[in-house]
Amino acid sequence: MDEICAYYGITRQAHYQMLRREASREREELLLLELVRQIRRKHPRMGGRKLLVKLEPMMSTEGLRIGRDRLFDLLRKEDLLVKRRKAHRRTTFPGWWRTPNLLPGLTITHPNQVWVSDITYLETETQPFVYLFLLMDLYSRYLLGWHVSDSLAANGAQMALQMALQQSQCGWQGLIHHSDHGVQYTSLTYLSTLSDHAILPSMGEVGNCYDNVFAERVIGTLKGEYRLEDRLSDIFQAKQLSQESVFLYNTDRPHLALDYAVPRDVYFGHISTSFPFIIPAQEVVN
Repeated sequence: MDEICAYYGITRQAHYQMLRREASREREELLLLELVRQIRRKHPRMGGRKLLVKLEPMMSTEGLRIGRDRLFDLLRKEDLLVKRRKAHRRTTFPGWWRTPNLLPGLTITHPNQVWVSDITYLETETQPFVYLFLLMDLYSRYLLGWHVSDSLAANGAQMALQMALQQSQCGWQGLIHHSDHGVQYTSLTYLSTLSDHAILPSMGEVGNCYDNVFAERVIGTLKGEYRLEDRLSDIFQAKQLSQESVFLYNTDRPHLALDYAVPRDVYFGHISTSFPFIIPAQEVVN
């Protein structure tokens, strides 16, 4: 051993110190990977930055430290980086009635100022698709209402809206409801419900998906991170997985736009930090 160390110009002590550091690093990485897998059991496709936020209190308990670059290198080495998949199915069939887009130039400063709605498809084995209707508070990104239906009929949107109204526990005077121009949101029943609660309807431009980009983004998160884009067995599994996904998104997933707070804490005022933002006057972007 002395001859080998001398050949490489290091002492025996330095050699054993290096071996101890490598063993310690390997133990740290094994523990980190187990912590990552614990988080991924609830958030199957959570990205690296949010993983780091979730890991920090767990690492503190274990006496570990890791930076973003090292975490990404470790995830990459173990093939644990999230690979994005894209697909598209049409869920918007335009209705005859239109309302102006009330969002451009608006400053969003508090919950229940703007709600956004959208629909996405879920694939099942027993029928081609079922449909998930969502309604989100824009300021807090809190999902107030959702419903899974076996059709694109307006009743699915109505059910999600009723859930949101029950959860919100507030006066709705001046609240803006933003959606695309689909027949679900232009139906007489839906618009009458908004009017009955003094909620102002707002709709994006025909053919411009960016006018409802906030709702599109949360759909992408739910499908991309919680496996709602997978082929499910039937509508009952779709409902169960949707319920679990919405709960985890609302209560346990750090949100970048909220400085890594979770939507429930922001919506219900459990934290005092403010997250105002301005929607550009010409186009809606995120």
